[in-house]
Amino acid sequence: MSLSPFSSQLIADVGISFGDEGKGRLIPEVVEELRDTPRSVSTVLKVNGGANSGHTAGGIKLNLLPAGVVENTVKYLGMGAGVVADPRKIWWETRPLEKKGYSILPRLVIDERTLVSDLTHRLLDLAWEDYRVNVLREEPRGSTGRGITPAYLDEVGQWQVYFADFRGTREAFAKKLAARADRALRTIQHVCQVSAATWSGFFDKLTAAEQRANAEAIEAGVFGKEEFDFIRFRGAEPFTLNLELLADVYWKAGSTLAGNVGEVRELALREMAAGHTIIGEFGQSFWLDKRHGFSPNQTASHTYAPEMFESIGIPVQTIHTFGVAKAYDTKVGTHTFITQMDDAHPLAARLKQIEFGTSTGRQRMVGWYDAVEKGDALRYGGYQDFMLNKLDALTYGGEWKGDLQICVAYEDAAGKRYNHVPRHEAVRKTLRPVFVKCPGWSEDVSGVRRFADLPRNAQRYVALMVKSLLDVAYGDRLPAVLPNLRYLGVGPLPSQIIKDVPATAELVKLA
Repeated sequence: MSLSPFSSQLIADVGISFGDEGKGRLIPEVVEELRDTPRSVSTVLKVNGGANSGHTAGGIKLNLLPAGVVENTVKYLGMGAGVVADPRKIWWETRPLEKKGYSILPRLVIDERTLVSDLTHRLLDLAWEDYRVNVLREEPRGSTGRGITPAYLDEVGQWQVYFADFRGTREAFAKKLAARADRALRTIQHVCQVSAATWSGFFDKLTAAEQRANAEAIEAGVFGKEEFDFIRFRGAEPFTLNLELLADVYWKAGSTLAGNVGEVRELALREMAAGHTIIGEFGQSFWLDKRHGFSPNQTASHTYAPEMFESIGIPVQTIHTFGVAKAYDTKVGTHTFITQMDDAHPLAARLKQIEFGTSTGRQRMVGWYDAVEKGDALRYGGYQDFMLNKLDALTYGGEWKGDLQICVAYEDAAGKRYNHVPRHEAVRKTLRPVFVKCPGWSEDVSGVRRFADLPRNAQRYVALMVKSLLDVAYGDRLPAVLPNLRYLGVGPLPSQIIKDVPATAELVKLA
C-alpha cells in the first residue's frame, strides 16, 4: 500500500505508553518519507522536558538535542519554550557529536524563553528524593537527578531564568543565579532536612554520574575529567556553594550559545509559509503528563500534542499526531505496572537484557502489551498514525515457546471490568489485567521488510494489538477514519522497518 499524506505540516512525535517507546527512531523515517518533496522536513524541535528524556536515533543517544541531529538535510534543530536546558549539558552533547562529523551549532536555535536549569536544580532533585525516603519514609520516586522538576517549579514560582538572559550582562545573570542558589540552599537544609554528610555526598554522586555518562567524550579527549567535577562547586561550609565559580562556569557555557538564541515562533511561521514540515519531538509520553499522569511518577511538563503550540508559540491549528509504542511494555521507576511480567518468566529475562534507560541507564521493568493504555491515549489524546517498535524482540526460543499476551481490560477483585484507565490511582493499584493470548513465533523477523513475509502468528499478533486498542478507544462504533499503523519496527537499525502494513480495517479483520 502507498503511505497516505500527512494531514499537516506540523507533526507531533509522541509516546502513548509510559516512555521508552523509541520515539527518536521515528524522526529519520518521517524525514526520509518527505525527502525531495515540497513538504520536506526543515525543522526538528524538542518540545518539552530536558536532559531527563533520552532518545536514540541512528545509533546516537541524545538527551537535550533533538533527533534531527542525525539527518543533515534538516536545516534547523530547535528547542522550544517548553524545554528546560542546562547550557553545560548542551555542550556536553554537542562537542562530541561535532567531532564525529555531525553539524549542530550552525543549525541550533534555542528559543529566548527556553528555561535555564543549573546545578541548584540538580541538588534540589537529590534533596527532595532524600526527603521522600528519609523524612517521609516513602518509597523512592526514582528521579533521574537531572533537576527537571525543580527547574519547572521556578517557572510556575515566577523565578524564571531564560536563555535570553545570556544576551544580557554577566552581573544581571549572576544576581539571578545567586538568588536561585539562596532559595535552593535554604530549602535543602531546612525543608528537606538533608544532613551535612548527605549534602556533601551529592557532589560526589553527580561527579561520578556525569563522568560515567561522558566517559566516551573523556576517552576521546573532547573533555577532561575536570569538566564533570561538581565537587569544586561545593562551598567551604555545609549548605554553601562557590557562587563565583558557579556563575563563571554557567555564564561561559550560556553566553557562548547566545548566538544560537532566537525566536522559534518566527522560525516556525517562516518555515511553514515556505511549505516545509516541522516535527515536534516530545520527551516522556501521554501517561507521564504532569496533569494526566499518576503522582509521583509523572513528569513536570505537558507531554502530548497540544503542548507543541505552547512550546513553539504559534496559534492552535491542524496537527498530525504520531503515536509511538513498543510491541510490549516497559516502565522505569516505581510505577503501578498492571501488566508487568514475572521476573522469572523466560521472556522477561530476555527482554530485560536489552531494556535500560537511555538517560539514566536504569533497568526497565518489562510487561505484556497494554492495549488499555494505548487505547485511552487514542480516545482522549488522539493520533492519526502510530508506530510499533521491537516486534523482533518477541521471537521465541530457548526455554520459552509459549503464547504472547495482550491486556484488553482491567478487572477488580469483585470481577468488575474496566475498559479505560481509571484516573484515581488508588483504584488503579487494585486492578489486575484481563489478557487475551496470541500464539508466538520462532522465525527471525529482523530481516523482514514486507508485512506479508512476516510469520502468520506475528501478523496476527500485530493485528490483535491494533484491534485491541481500537476496541478500548471506540468500542463497537469505529469511526470512518481510523489511525494507521504506518511503521512497524523489527530491529534497531533505520533499515529495519516495515512500511507496507495493511490498512487498519484489514488488520481488524485479520485479528
